[in-house]
Order: sequence, then C-alpha cells, then structure tokens
Amino acid sequence: MSPFTGSTPRTETWRHLSYAVDAGGVATVTLARPEKLNALTFGAYADLRDLLAELSREKTVRALVLTGRGRGFCSGGDVDDIIGATLAMDTAQLLDFNRMTGQVVRAVREAPFPVIAALHGVAAGAGAVLALAADFRVADPSARFAFLFTKVGLSGGDMGAAYLLPRTVGLGHATRLLMLGEPVRAPEAERIGLISELTEEGRADEAALALARRLAEGPALAYAQTKALLTAELDMPLAAAVEMDAATQALLMNGEDYAEFHAAFTEKRAPKWQGR
Repeated sequence: MSPFTGSTPRTETWRHLSYAVDAGGVATVTLARPEKLNALTFGAYADLRDLLAELSREKTVRALVLTGRGRGFCSGGDVDDIIGATLAMDTAQLLDFNRMTGQVVRAVREAPFPVIAALHGVAAGAGAVLALAADFRVADPSARFAFLFTKVGLSGGDMGAAYLLPRTVGLGHATRLLMLGEPVRAPEAERIGLISELTEEGRADEAALALARRLAEGPALAYAQTKALLTAELDMPLAAAVEMDAATQALLMNGEDYAEFHAAFTEKRAPKWQGR
C-alpha cells in the first residue's frame, strides 16, 4: 500500500463502525449495530474498506483487533438494507457492490499489520468471511461460523471464501461448509483449524487484545513481510516462492531491526524493535 496521498484529508469520524487506537499502536475496530447482530450495510462495507486503506497508508497501526458489539460478531449482510436493495439493482450496480465486498477482504489480507478477529456468538455470511480473512481468529466457546450464501440462493464462493477457506481448513471441509451452509461451532472450528485460539467464555476480546499487544511490541516490518509472503505465495510454484523469500530476507537484513537484534543479543538485553 503506497504511503503517498493526494488532496483527500484523513477521515476523523467513521459513521458505520467504531474505531480507536491506543498509544502502543493497537487499533480496535468494532462493528456497532448490536440490535441487528452487527449486520453489515453498504456504508459499513465502505467504511471498512476505506479505514483499512487509510491505516495501511499511514503505517502507525502495528496490530488491529476486529470485534463486534453485543451478542455476536457479525450476522452478515443486512437482509433488508442489502438483500432487499440488491433486488432492485441492475447488473452493473450489482457488480459494483460485489466488487466492494471483495475489496474489504483484500484490504484485510493486504494490510501491512496483523489483523485479529475476536469472535463470540455468530459469525455468519459476510461476517464469517471477514473473520476468515483475518490473520488470527480468537474465539470463545459461544462462537459459531456459518457460510450462508447458498442458503439465500447464491454461490458459496462469495468475497473470496472459495479461495481462502480451502487454504485454511482443506478442500473437503471447505466444500461442506460452503455448499451446505451449516453452522460450525467453536469446538469443531478449532479442530479443523478455523480458530487460531479458543478462550474461556467471554474472554475472546481480552485474549485478542493481548495478542495484538504482543504483536505490536514485536518487529513490525518482519511481521508485515511475513504476512505479505503468506498471501503472495499461496499460488506460486516453489522456485518463485523461494526467490521471493530470498529477496525479502536480503532487504530485511539491511534493516535496522536485524542489526538491533544482533546488538541486543551481544549486550544480553531485549531488542528495541523499530519496525524499520
């Protein structure tokens, strides 16, 4: 993501979500429609897309927690505000909308900082894909995933789900989840690799924040490049992947953090990571 900006100023207020960042560079983005189980609207999709783009350019955030207020993480697209509205759209408008939802997933995957989804209650439809796109999924026992797209007569391969899910849980599990749209509760989700960490009841936000702080205190540039390689190399042949690894390591070996590790090791102290 290029750090260069034009005339558009930084957005100070986000109408469709809650955003905060602490002194350590940990950002928290909260889906904040608890009365609708944080169902997404057109505005919420656009705000997520634009916020992630701004944060990626600014390079001040070192880790981000994505969570939902109230009884669940996110119940997916709002049935009235989105499904009802799309019935009146022509093909060009529908393509614009579907491209926008995919841009949100790309923004999560391409952000140069780790994204942690803190999950409790339902993560359904688009909410399940948002969680899937995150680098880590920290969930409590109440969490349940449901990829509901076929339940409304659409392809299960929405928002990149057919790309991301097989690479997370394997083709067999992904086929079952995307075709049948049946809920997957936390114990099974952990077993098949859909959950990174299973916490005690009501502790997902706390655990996600602790993980975000741990990551924020670490070598940010090394994390950013690791994330970029994990995404880029999914479809590469081995020869291309190892060449990309070599080029990346050569660049990082010229960085300040690499030299700082050696100095800290020699002086028997903890490294002071600068993310450079």
